[in-house]
Amino acid sequence: MKLIKITFISLIALGSLFTLAFAAGEAERGKALFNDPKFAGGVKACSSCHPNGKGLEKAADKPQKSLEEAVNTCIVHSIQGKAIDVKSAQMKEIIAYIKSLKTKKPAPGY
Repeated sequence: MKLIKITFISLIALGSLFTLAFAAGEAERGKALFNDPKFAGGVKACSSCHPNGKGLEKAADKPQKSLEEAVNTCIVHSIQGKAIDVKSAQMKEIIAYIKSLKTKKPAPGY
């Protein structure tokens, strides 16, 4: 029974590790898209208006659908590209990058 518990906990830990690694890779790909002036057929990069993601620190607090709509609005109106499918890998990657920008709160007592 103890061996089963150890195996089960190990599998959960390994799965969590792979999930975190995948999410980090998704955010990195999103960052590359964010800095690509040709992303979505645009004429400038998202980072032209948001260098290093500036101004998007609280965007991750928005509901997913609202954030996707905001991304497509910026693509169409600001970078003059074409809206991307909200279910596409590119949208997931851009959203992952934007969520990675969320301001980290300092530990209590600081």
